[in-house]
Amino acid sequence: MSGILVAIIGLIVFALGYRYYSKFVAEKIFRLDPNYVTPAHKYEDGVDFVPTNKFVLWGHHFSSVAGAAPIVGPAIAVYWGWLPAFLWVILGTVFAAGVHDFGTLVLSVRNKGQSVGTLAHRLIGQRAKVLFLFIILILVLMVNAVFAWVIANLFISYPASVIPIFIQIPLAVWIGFAVYKKKRKMLIPSLLALAVMYATAVVASKVDFMQIDLVQYMGGEGGAGLFGLGAVSTAFFIWIIILMAYVYIASTLPVWKLLQPRDFINSHQLVVGLAILYLGLLFTNPEITAPITNVDTDTSWFPLLFITIACGAISGFHGLVSSGTSSKQLNKETDARLVGYFGAVGEGVLALISIIAVVTFFPSKEEFLATYSSFAASSGSGLGVFVEGASRLATGLMIPPEVATTIVSIIIISFAATSLDTSVRLMRYIIAELGVEYKMPALSKTHVATSIAVVASAALVLLPEGPRGFGSGGYLLWPLFGTSNQLLAGISLLLISIWLKRQGRNYLITLIPMIFVLFMTLIAMFQQVIFEWSWFGSNSNTLLFVFGAIIFVFAVWIILTAFSTLTKNMDDSKTIK
Repeated sequence: MSGILVAIIGLIVFALGYRYYSKFVAEKIFRLDPNYVTPAHKYEDGVDFVPTNKFVLWGHHFSSVAGAAPIVGPAIAVYWGWLPAFLWVILGTVFAAGVHDFGTLVLSVRNKGQSVGTLAHRLIGQRAKVLFLFIILILVLMVNAVFAWVIANLFISYPASVIPIFIQIPLAVWIGFAVYKKKRKMLIPSLLALAVMYATAVVASKVDFMQIDLVQYMGGEGGAGLFGLGAVSTAFFIWIIILMAYVYIASTLPVWKLLQPRDFINSHQLVVGLAILYLGLLFTNPEITAPITNVDTDTSWFPLLFITIACGAISGFHGLVSSGTSSKQLNKETDARLVGYFGAVGEGVLALISIIAVVTFFPSKEEFLATYSSFAASSGSGLGVFVEGASRLATGLMIPPEVATTIVSIIIISFAATSLDTSVRLMRYIIAELGVEYKMPALSKTHVATSIAVVASAALVLLPEGPRGFGSGGYLLWPLFGTSNQLLAGISLLLISIWLKRQGRNYLITLIPMIFVLFMTLIAMFQQVIFEWSWFGSNSNTLLFVFGAIIFVFAVWIILTAFSTLTKNMDDSKTIK
């Protein structure tokens, strides 16, 4: 089957979903009001609450949610065949992710820009809020560890990507100053910045001294490195320390100084990157060699498929971004449709090309099955196969292979880094909220909360526990990332359903995907906890069991409380709008 045909079908479904379904939700369900005074105006402080042009905010929001997960998840999930992954990406995006991201944004805007964790208190009670905040805290901690792990490994594998990535930082600071202090437009400067990044990528791909290869500086793969860690482990350690220093600074600066302009650059980068890949698909016209469905697997697709794809279809992390940062920057309430729903559509478009790049990469079905011989093998190979497959599509536009590989790696790193520092900022907010809750005012201080977030994230990703040895923390917790992420999405949909019911509106549009997501997630999480229990006490499974069991118990508690609230006929118009 032609990869182009699959892409066309997917893009048509996305376009129809945004044009008709999101408009129906905006006008008939959420009833957006263009005259509503948003928190960005009401609480404007120049740091977190900043009224922002809807296209700039879409760029920030899209870049924050479009990390490595919508690439990695689908690239792994094709293990069960390309058709199940394709169907869940397009249907999940239109009917679940779009409504979830859109809904959490509107709910937060209508309630002072508060996070979904805080809103849980107002909707289902104080105890649920605290439990929910702890679930969110664990999730963002895992996001920090996983994305830092991904970035550090990509820097090691593709050293030509390092300088183009780091040159983006001063360019973004310059753009932020020009836009917010000199009142200039952001579009042209951000396009120039992207051109500089890609020009640097071309040079770095061709010139050895432009490649920051820490492994080679440590004597090659067989080198001793520092403190006897070995060259690769030493390089990994150094990159993690550099990344943590960067996210500390990035997450404490006012959003206009770095976060917004860099994310706007990245939004253009994603558009350019997607254009390159889809045009490359058009010119190369590859055939899909992967099987439609793969029945000879060592794990069942039910319910693991829906947990593995995660951000490619629906993600609880998106709700944290919507209610944690984007809601504080929304200029008009009607902008929420573009920022929230269309942001989810963009994520779906990225997941779609990830599927196509992987399933058209292999010369034959046999070679695909040899690489994807087991779920563990697909988990280890998915990201690398995407980089190679996407690079092959880009060569259809006469881009040299080494340049194409560098550009693809830059795209992945850029979005993983954006999600990383957004996640650290969100973690800071949550720690501050818990500080207020438990009367520990020191935790509400920006640098105290950020220090805790950064140190905890670094400790987790550098955890020497597990079969991969030093620095395996991010990989070790990956199985829990998917289930926790989907669990958070399901609970957020439940909160939106309660809010809609209290407003006397049709809440089936959130209730139906909520039931589906929670059903799949709880089954997967229960299986995971039981599996880890059977290995409890082993070096690599104790942490997974403890984290998984805590999250599972907290989740069941919250869901039972929330469903009890949902079934009651209550009018809380005085406490929540």
